[in-house]
Amino acid sequence: MRTTTIVIGGGAAGMMAAIAAATRQEKVHLFEKNEKLGKKIYITGKGRCNVTNASDMDTLFQNVMTNRKFLYSAFYGFTNEDVMQLFCSCGCPLKVERGNRVFPESDKSSDIIDALRRKMQQLGVQVHLRREVKQLLLSEDADGNKRCSGVVLKGGQNWYADDVIVATGGLSYPSTGSTGDGYRFAREAGHTVTPLSPGLVPFTAGEEWIGMLQGLSLRNVEVTIREGKRELYRQFGEMLFTHYGVSGPILLSASSIVAKEIQTHPLTLQIDLKPALTQEQLDQRILRDFAAVQNRQLKNALGGLYPAKLIPVILRQSKVDGETMIHDLSREDRKRLLETTKNFRLTLTGLRDYNEAVITQGGVSVKEINPGTMESKKVRHLYFAGEVLDVDALTGGYNLQIAWSTGYAAGNGRITDGI
Repeated sequence: MRTTTIVIGGGAAGMMAAIAAATRQEKVHLFEKNEKLGKKIYITGKGRCNVTNASDMDTLFQNVMTNRKFLYSAFYGFTNEDVMQLFCSCGCPLKVERGNRVFPESDKSSDIIDALRRKMQQLGVQVHLRREVKQLLLSEDADGNKRCSGVVLKGGQNWYADDVIVATGGLSYPSTGSTGDGYRFAREAGHTVTPLSPGLVPFTAGEEWIGMLQGLSLRNVEVTIREGKRELYRQFGEMLFTHYGVSGPILLSASSIVAKEIQTHPLTLQIDLKPALTQEQLDQRILRDFAAVQNRQLKNALGGLYPAKLIPVILRQSKVDGETMIHDLSREDRKRLLETTKNFRLTLTGLRDYNEAVITQGGVSVKEINPGTMESKKVRHLYFAGEVLDVDALTGGYNLQIAWSTGYAAGNGRITDGI
């Protein structure tokens, strides 16, 4: 007799769980309260979907920030190579970019969703859109052991199943339907939910001039975040200025590392705008640039060094008069310009909210979950997968790998046949 599995949530973890369960010849019903599948996948990677990361397993684990040991079985049970092979076999070719980030060749996240949808259809998964699960059906046997036997839909209809997989996501991007339902289900089942906070989220800054730089993206810079003299974070890469502060890959990752500190007091962000050059090399570069424009004003002679938007702020920060003619520029002025370039500072005052957070930090305590199957240790036949768990990673495709691997583990259950 075929067993029946219910999957709650049609995101990355939910669709992968449904595929894995259906591959086991189970009858699978997937309930998604939105009008379509994969709404969060659709917006990830600026609409391109950073599917996974092609680095070795050690690098994958190094980029997991919370409970990386818990993911050992899941990551090895369904690896990044398995993920890439699955999508390629489903007619969605992939490519590897800088930092080993993996994207669909088309640069369209919709192709990832379509590949998963086709696979589910091929395997006979029954997808129920606009069907919201309100609670789990929980019971106890004579010995006091809890079990989950199905779900109750909005409207009161009961659906029974042999196994139920909760893959509802977290609280990030609530517009995609991530409203924390899974945490409520977990608590009602007797699970511990660790403190929740926005993760991989932009910073707010205290300087009044920050809005002048809105939309400016900087590549190949090095950022350092300090608490007084103590260095909390240092990274090289790409960042973005917003109307309220700073964002971009290296700062989103920073938010997961300095979240506790910034909740209590402001931090200092230092940006090295020319990290490939030493101070001496940068000074020589400035002298060469200035030698060709001796009769220009300083503000009109910096286009080779900085983006146009940044020039007035650099002059302001270095306290050098932009009206000064290059031939009148003092050595002290040039030194201040150089120091500002290598140590451009601003004050980080806080983090944005869940509306802009890529992930949720915190979730169902992994101490209460079997790491090999994602089954609850408290309630038999109840499983959790993806962002609802207390696991998270830095940017670069690592969080989606967590979703694929834990979703596969939950759907694959007690056997290890590959997809």
